[in-house]
Amino acid sequence: MGRVAVLGAAGFLGSHLCDRLIERGDSVVGVDDFSSGSFRNISHLSNHSRFEFVEADITKAIPVTGHIDAVLNFASLASPPRYFAQQLHTLRTGSQGTDNALKLATDHDARFIMASTSEVYGDPEVHPQVETYRGSVNPIGPRSCYDEAKRYAEALCMAYQHEMKTNVGIVRIFNTYGPRLDRHDGRVVSNFICQALAGDPITIYGDGTQTRSFCYVDDEVDGILRLLDSNEAGPINIGNPVEFTMIELAELVVELTGTSSRLEFLPLPVDDPMQRCPDITKARTSLGWSPKVDLRVGLQRTIEWFKSVD
Repeated sequence: MGRVAVLGAAGFLGSHLCDRLIERGDSVVGVDDFSSGSFRNISHLSNHSRFEFVEADITKAIPVTGHIDAVLNFASLASPPRYFAQQLHTLRTGSQGTDNALKLATDHDARFIMASTSEVYGDPEVHPQVETYRGSVNPIGPRSCYDEAKRYAEALCMAYQHEMKTNVGIVRIFNTYGPRLDRHDGRVVSNFICQALAGDPITIYGDGTQTRSFCYVDDEVDGILRLLDSNEAGPINIGNPVEFTMIELAELVVELTGTSSRLEFLPLPVDDPMQRCPDITKARTSLGWSPKVDLRVGLQRTIEWFKSVD
């Protein structure tokens, strides 16, 4: 049991991490500026004796007092529409925000976990993606504010490890879905489910043959906590290695929702990767982790959650 600072605590993954940390006996200090997170995601924790919340923008300061045993940096805009709209904030969060977070961890001799992303692989030329692959990222493309913020954050982590001996761990997160996804995030799973439940056309970009690998949030959080509890520096892929085309995903959502929605095809966005799939050999061998939740089961749970919220 320890005291853990979760940055981005009101976000999708951050809020699930808060839940699991408290469930296992840790105390949590949640930090968020609500630039994309929602208080609704953590409202059930507001009166918990082992949860405290600080509203703050980590690019400016992280006003957390008292001893900290670990810092989990999940503070970042991860939604394409949001980081397109706030590119400078996204870059500053990955740079200055990560620097502030690493200073907090270093000052407390705390374990530091950096939430990186499969986006550092860009439109990959190696498939599936292994951690040693250096990626194919367009540094001036429309997605660059997010991709390069995460790439810089990884470099910053390694510099702190080298110069300050900070105990860092880098997790490269692949497509994750589940309850608490924001319906306006622009992520493919939430898009498809919300469109299907509303009876609207399900929008597929390109011809729908591009692939993604979808990891249910419970599995993702389990992998992240295993990394937290290890001495592994990473980077390490945490994601589901089973690939699905966008057409396969859409057809499964149609089946599970019973919608009459038709599939609508739109032009593929610039720099949108054609393939995305993690090699999780390192996670299996170093952390003893592999995903357990089948896509059909996870989607059904996610659909039921969307039905239950406004």
